[in-house]
Amino acid sequence: MSSVSEPTRPHHDVDRHDVEPVNADPSDKPLYEGRKKIFPKRASGRFRRLKWIIMAVTLGIYYVTPWLRWDRGQFAPDQAVLVDMANRRFYFFMVEIWPQEFFFVAGMLVMAGIGLFLVTSVAGRAWCGYTCPQTVWTDLFLVIERFIEGDRNARIRLDNAHWSLNKIAKRVSKHAIWLVIAVATGGAWIFYFADAPTLADQFIHGEAPTVAYMTVAVLTATTYVFGGLMREQVCIYMCPWPRIQAAMLDEESLTVTYNDWRGEPRGRGKKRKAAAGVKTGDCVDCNACVVVCPMGIDIRDGQQMACITCALCIDACDEVMDKLGRDRGLISYATLSDYNLNMAMATEPGSGRIDPDRVHTDDGHIKDGFRHFRWSHLLRPRTFIYTGLWVAIGIAMLLALGMRDRLEVNVLHDRNPVFTRLSDGSVQNGYTIKILNMKPEPRTIRLGIEGLEGASMSVNEINDEPARSVAVPVDPDKLRQLKVFVTVPRDRLAAGKTSFTFSVDDQSDQEHDSYRARFEAPEN
Repeated sequence: MSSVSEPTRPHHDVDRHDVEPVNADPSDKPLYEGRKKIFPKRASGRFRRLKWIIMAVTLGIYYVTPWLRWDRGQFAPDQAVLVDMANRRFYFFMVEIWPQEFFFVAGMLVMAGIGLFLVTSVAGRAWCGYTCPQTVWTDLFLVIERFIEGDRNARIRLDNAHWSLNKIAKRVSKHAIWLVIAVATGGAWIFYFADAPTLADQFIHGEAPTVAYMTVAVLTATTYVFGGLMREQVCIYMCPWPRIQAAMLDEESLTVTYNDWRGEPRGRGKKRKAAAGVKTGDCVDCNACVVVCPMGIDIRDGQQMACITCALCIDACDEVMDKLGRDRGLISYATLSDYNLNMAMATEPGSGRIDPDRVHTDDGHIKDGFRHFRWSHLLRPRTFIYTGLWVAIGIAMLLALGMRDRLEVNVLHDRNPVFTRLSDGSVQNGYTIKILNMKPEPRTIRLGIEGLEGASMSVNEINDEPARSVAVPVDPDKLRQLKVFVTVPRDRLAAGKTSFTFSVDDQSDQEHDSYRARFEAPEN
């Protein structure tokens, strides 16, 4: 089960045939060795159907999303999801994120991390087995490989055959389609960073920015190599998650498990052996679980770092059990605590050997009392804590998103000189004011001063006569910077520093923001 707390499993002398898992005889393996080719057989069953659905949905989202439109008005892009690097914006349907609001993106990343911890604590490496991009694209590449070269046995024969026109044609066709998929993958990625139809036209006609071609080239190479040539090596040697996920598991975490308490001792020809008085478990040593594994491991050797919890071995084993008229679940999602209890019930006291009679009824079914999957596995403190944190962060982000202002003001006091004394004895301070209009429409903002009795301000590019407030037009989705001078007459001066407020208001939608500033005057 968990790589932290591995149950002790009995060893059995079993003849290997048909296929040898990549993890066989680990003591004889060198520290470094070349990749052993894996030819996974096509599986069928409920977990394989789930993987097809997830693959279709995730690939559909990835390739289609840049082409979705979202009307934000004439002053904003109409692409539903867009990372606008030039204007430093992130658009996600009705949400627009500015650089100073990057904490929303950070919050989403935190939610993604907590979600990954939650899924792992409940069902092990389910992320790796179903939704990881490496898994999804590898599955897609395997679909192409099986379509052109055939299923497992046909691919093995082709790989061992001498080079011929037929073999060359199949290999060239396969790799050509892989490259097309890889190019489409890189091409879809760049469309998230610019208007997709415009960039696609520029890309085809050689008018796109150089960085677009470089990005497509890099992603094409990585997709082709990782999904087509390296496959399981990426998961085993390059990805850190297999080495981290053990910290997320406990005795109640569900992992894909070979239930040797009901499968051992293994053996074929059960009727013949039963007639001879030889007791056997449910496992007929058919190796169906090995040949469908995309990682090439034997799940009967226990939980391993290479296992991505794709559950295809469950489908393969269930199919064999159906044919034999046995209960499903010889390989299943199980917890370490249930496994240990079942093992204790299946073994003879004192000997530690599995006794099939303690597990099976006379008609071959599993006796009552053995534990199987229960939904209560999901209801435990760890999952409640992760779920609570995930929900709390999500609610906080939604509230912050709904309550945020689309109007901001920032003020910077001039440092040299701090103040200027005018000929009539009044004192003037200079300020750089930035008014940020975060709406995709033009607005007229009223800039005013509050406090500082008798003071007036002038904005060279807007008002000729000093006033307490001025109307400032601001373009959509833009920041307008103004040079503002605030003057206090001699008879209203207070020595030293005096606090006051710059305020900005949009009367059309009642938005308001303010900035606490200071006015500097001589000490005497």
